[in-house]
Amino acid sequence: MSAPPNKVAPVIPLSAPPRADTPCVAVCSTTFDEICRGCGRTVVEVAHWVSMNDDQKELVWQRILAQGYPRRNT
Repeated sequence: MSAPPNKVAPVIPLSAPPRADTPCVAVCSTTFDEICRGCGRTVVEVAHWVSMNDDQKELVWQRILAQGYPRRNT
């Protein structure tokens, strides 16, 4: 009687974790500038974030990610 063949579970690629609803990192500072040093959004974007639609938020996300924001401690 032979041993059953070893079965290997299929590899399932890991997807990126879902993006947070807001880029806010609770390091709010717009001193001397119109851009938050924590998340990279303008003061207007911060103020209107909750009323922005998904397309508007995505445009902001693309810009701030390209600029190296949000500055999260990892």
